[in-house]
Amino acid sequence: MDILKHLVDQCGQAEIMVLRDEKTLVEFEANQLKTCTVAETKGVAVRVISAGKQGFAASSDARSLERLASNALDSASYGDTAAFSFAAPVEARAIRTYDGTVAELSIERLVSMGRELADIVLAVEPDARCKIAISRSVVDKNIRNHRGLNVECRSSPLSIYMGVDRIEGDDMLIISDQLGTTVWDDDYLALARRLAEKLRLSRRTASVKPGRMPVLFSPVGALALSMPLCEGLNGKEVCKGNSPIANKVGERLFDPRISIVDDGTMNGRFASSAYDDEGVPRRRNALIENGRLMGFIYDLKTAAESGIESTGNASRGLFSPANPAFTNLCIEPGETPLAEIIAGMDEGIIVEDVLGLGMGNTISGVFSNPVALAFKVEHGEIVGRAKGLSIAGNVYELLKELGAISRESEWVYGANQAPYILIPDMSVAGGDGAGS
Repeated sequence: MDILKHLVDQCGQAEIMVLRDEKTLVEFEANQLKTCTVAETKGVAVRVISAGKQGFAASSDARSLERLASNALDSASYGDTAAFSFAAPVEARAIRTYDGTVAELSIERLVSMGRELADIVLAVEPDARCKIAISRSVVDKNIRNHRGLNVECRSSPLSIYMGVDRIEGDDMLIISDQLGTTVWDDDYLALARRLAEKLRLSRRTASVKPGRMPVLFSPVGALALSMPLCEGLNGKEVCKGNSPIANKVGERLFDPRISIVDDGTMNGRFASSAYDDEGVPRRRNALIENGRLMGFIYDLKTAAESGIESTGNASRGLFSPANPAFTNLCIEPGETPLAEIIAGMDEGIIVEDVLGLGMGNTISGVFSNPVALAFKVEHGEIVGRAKGLSIAGNVYELLKELGAISRESEWVYGANQAPYILIPDMSVAGGDGAGS
């Protein structure tokens, strides 16, 4: 059965996505190998537009195409209004998303990598407990529709997560890092070295008096700032009327040193591909440029509702319809060396990581988070770990005037690149008042 032809005959507009994902996963817990698994996901997802409404159905059983088509048509009777058409065929430039070196990594090699990561941390902190998850996949995706679109995408995502906890009496320190790439990275051990350095710096503690002070956000810590901002930059929230910056395109809202892009065309990056999950070519989207709001991210549906074209940001799984989502989100680095920023801080903190990311009413820009790891800075030097702190603020206010943006930047959690960002004056609560 040609399911696409069958659906086109029934409703005129149809789209088929065929997905195959072969994944090998190795996990360590408390420094010991826990599990090794190999799994394969295969399936077909169908979208139709019938009588102006969208229908969706998916199945992992490719033999039941007739039933799948029927389910998609039935769901359109109660589906969302669809004032858009599926993507027309447009040629995209080639993006490197597949590497045979990654695709051929064996379980034995993944286990060896996990032990190498743990050894680096344990050499610095023998009592630490490491949790590690390493996965490598080969993902094949084909998208076809009634307009003649027929695109093939292949990727080889490699993901390495490492979490470390250290317990001393009633004090527990939990830190983590993650690498995400689609091509082999010779320096995959760098994340373990970063964690080991944080453990080393955490051996001493320093008291912090709550109040207002300079706060330097590390690339990981800066997620506390970027996540609320991302909600406001999502076209879905614009269409729903929730984004507080929906009608401010072209206005300067932030410090002129802030520029943010979403770029799905970067070779080898975790969220890159030639096409998005609706068959629209990925592209580089300037969202904020020198503090000025330039635009938002959209899929086909939200773009049509906003009267513009898709930005190539549609994302979905096999069993979920498309929604706009960020690809590789990059906060552009500044011009000031990190060492110079720290040297210029008389007294303040460096926020390395926070707890509860994304919790609360973040669409308004407000965040409030306990700090998982922070360091106190006195007279331009890191003097120790600051415990028991929490931070709060509104990103739309805090980012209006910055102290500095570092020249150095890092990739964190696979698809986020950020520099160190200095907020010259913000509220810090808590503090245990103990130093050693």
